[in-house]
Amino acid sequence: MYYTQEQIDRANQADLVSFLQSQGEQLTRAGNEYRWKRHDSLTVRGNKWYRHSQSKGGGPVDFVMEFFGKSFTEAVELLTGEKGAVPPPDRPCPASLSDFRLPPPNSDNRTARNYLTAARRIDEDVTGIFFARGDIYEDAAHHNAVFVGRDEDGIPRYAHSKGTAGNFRLDVKGSDKAFNFCYRGEGDRLFVFEAPVDLLSFLCLFKKAWQKQSYLSLGGVGEKALLRLLSDRPNIKTVYLCLDSDQAGNDACSRLAELVPEGYTVHRLVPLFKDWNEVLQHRAEITDGKYIREAVYGLKEPPQEETVEIIRMSEVDTQTVEWLWEPYIPFGKVTIVQGNPGEGKTTFALRLAAACTTGGTLPGMKPLPPFQVIYQTAEDGLGDTVKPRLIEAEADLDRVLV
Repeated sequence: MYYTQEQIDRANQADLVSFLQSQGEQLTRAGNEYRWKRHDSLTVRGNKWYRHSQSKGGGPVDFVMEFFGKSFTEAVELLTGEKGAVPPPDRPCPASLSDFRLPPPNSDNRTARNYLTAARRIDEDVTGIFFARGDIYEDAAHHNAVFVGRDEDGIPRYAHSKGTAGNFRLDVKGSDKAFNFCYRGEGDRLFVFEAPVDLLSFLCLFKKAWQKQSYLSLGGVGEKALLRLLSDRPNIKTVYLCLDSDQAGNDACSRLAELVPEGYTVHRLVPLFKDWNEVLQHRAEITDGKYIREAVYGLKEPPQEETVEIIRMSEVDTQTVEWLWEPYIPFGKVTIVQGNPGEGKTTFALRLAAACTTGGTLPGMKPLPPFQVIYQTAEDGLGDTVKPRLIEAEADLDRVLV
């Protein structure tokens, strides 16, 4: 069955308290939350749930899948009360792609679902969204997982078959690689991957509000799909290249960054292991949640206009100069003491510091309350030069910091 994104969003906005009560479940009030009697470590509030014993939570769709044993589409139907539709038939493709046909679908997606969740460890709430949209399905002839790429009108223009057993992979005949497997969000960020499985793995690792942004599989390292998606989605401002952490991935990122049109910001996210699915496979071992080996910012930046700040003098506030030693050393300014070696610059600086720490004065200096001084030196020894001279000048050593 097929559910639109609007139906899925409605399901995830369902009030879980009302839903559980409609199912005859008993709840007890605990402040602003409710505890579910059947699972006393679980609390619900609005459309969110949290199981404290497992430090795990989420929204309504994955709640129904987790605790009521429903599939993704069954969960959406139970929460909305709406029946899904039969996946829309493929509309005719342009004449130049007349050879392209999606492989006939199997009666269910059981083998493909099991491959993605069991073998690839991809979360079912992530794959369920793509199965519901018809962007992933299982073909009838070979039970391959088929990843569908559509144009902006939703017309299938590309499909990639991935074997659920063995290493088979092949683009369906007539596929246009300009329309690869992707997810289009309304945000201004695009995340780019080599393969669909890496894209799905990344969504599992960085799940928070992922549906706001856009994600694209290149089906390799070519630029065709990237340039096409950027031309179709004017909302995108920043591109994150998330290709594999190997020489081919590194080289491709450098090349793609150059090919991205001017006006975009391009960054690189390097996975902790070779690719994002390998990171997902080891997720339980990465206790600190640091799935990124390196983030390389600014592979490309939009040109910045050089500006000069202009100040109108009528807007400047007049200020009175405050002096440490008038007319030689003002507060809040930089004063340079210049002289040849041996003429007494260090001796003078330390005598001045001593006077500041004791409230003493130099000739013509008005008395001030003692205050602390920071003395920074790059050449004089503290114990054999600086301190003896401060003692000679009768400085308060507790007020001299170096």
